[in-house]
Amino acid sequence: MAAAGGPVEVALVSAAEAASSSGGGCSVWEVGSGASVAGYRGFSCAARGMALLGGEHLLGAQLGKACVGAWELQRKDQLQQKIICPGLVSCLAAAPNGLYILAGIAESIYLWEVSSGNLLAILNRHYQDLSCVAFTDDSSHFLSGAKDSLVIVWNLYSVLQAENAQSPEPRHVWSRHSLPITDLCCGMGGPMARAATASLDQTAKLWEISSGDLLLSVVFDVGILSVTLDLTEYHMFCGGMDGSIFQVDLCAWPVQRERGFQTEREAAKIFKGHRNQVTCLSVSTDGSLLLSGSHDETVRLWDIQSKQCLRTVNYKGPVTNAFITLAPANMLNPESKPRVPLPKFSRHLYTMENAGSPASEGMMLCLGMHQKTDGAVFFDGLAPCKGRPRARSSPLAPHGLSFSSSEFPSAAAGRVSGRPPQGYRQGSGESNLEKKERLYSQMCATREKNLMGDQEQLKIQVTQLEEEVGTLRKINKGLFDFSSRLIMKQGK
Repeated sequence: MAAAGGPVEVALVSAAEAASSSGGGCSVWEVGSGASVAGYRGFSCAARGMALLGGEHLLGAQLGKACVGAWELQRKDQLQQKIICPGLVSCLAAAPNGLYILAGIAESIYLWEVSSGNLLAILNRHYQDLSCVAFTDDSSHFLSGAKDSLVIVWNLYSVLQAENAQSPEPRHVWSRHSLPITDLCCGMGGPMARAATASLDQTAKLWEISSGDLLLSVVFDVGILSVTLDLTEYHMFCGGMDGSIFQVDLCAWPVQRERGFQTEREAAKIFKGHRNQVTCLSVSTDGSLLLSGSHDETVRLWDIQSKQCLRTVNYKGPVTNAFITLAPANMLNPESKPRVPLPKFSRHLYTMENAGSPASEGMMLCLGMHQKTDGAVFFDGLAPCKGRPRARSSPLAPHGLSFSSSEFPSAAAGRVSGRPPQGYRQGSGESNLEKKERLYSQMCATREKNLMGDQEQLKIQVTQLEEEVGTLRKINKGLFDFSSRLIMKQGK
């Protein structure tokens, strides 16, 4: 183990151990020594279907079943929760900030909010099944790759702010691959990061997320099933169908946007040892070690400089996930507990109608301009968008009007959703509905009065502007006449 108080780098590995009596799961061992750190049992995880959530939970998409398992890191063997999904999960990712979970189900992307368990969005822009999803390191964007050979870049903010009836537009759609996407990897830098993609078309490509430009395309002799970058982004590592791992130097000179990997000439940049396709790759934080997982049922740890295999770990099935990370504190401390337990994750899309269901807590006030939707009156100024306030602000009152407490009480303009708010008693004076109608009438009357005042004020301003324009025309004409006389006088 690492020195006390120092970071511990661990490898998380899962294999499709269908015949195992332990039911598969995930094993964790220290990268430096190979010592076992933890084991999470319950079921086998699907490829690209394992993720750490907020340093407190481990998520795994069950192989062949429509559910995602969740383990508390400190409890290890015990599977705490199963999240039932609408279909088989082909890929899974958790936001680095721990707030959101992505899952690829058929050709759709499902986005959950961790704090509430609400299904916030279902994105349908791919034409075939999803194969991989990944967040940027700042959680501001995420990328999706599918068997339709497309890679799509999404802005998380835009997805969260989209109306229920509208499909959010992606930031970029990359269509330069010609066969299914097999893997993708995001570098450091948030929206300014670079992303690497791999495909069965025997190419790996490097992109710039901010501009969407293709920076590099490398052609190999075999299909590429996995790709990763080191933290400094000096090298890109690509796992082939034949078991080879190729190292591509991103700082090589001269710079070529498209080039082929010469297997014979660049033999010193190939890691050889796997006997079957390489499905997952990961680089240590210091950039000196490479972890690889293969369908030959082994995980290998390589020294990048010498290309020598330092350690081989055997499993009882094809390796589906393998990556290196710094061990979260909860993983090493059996007494620790998650700060907040995972909620029950919804299978149905969260909408305004869900917010108005009896399950909703208390009263929802949406202040702003009056609208009517589906026969219900509400005020769309700070209207919740899938459970969160919109970032853009709409006027709380018509322009030029400031509602005082006497004109518009603090209980104003609301739409009652769910059960009656606290303090409401049937038959005790004015009901909430009557109060809403009265306040709405006051608002409309005040707004009409304000608009009439605006029209009168506008007429006065137009008259003043016309007078100023006339004065300027007279001054300009005088200057023109004076200049003309002066020029004519000098000519004589």
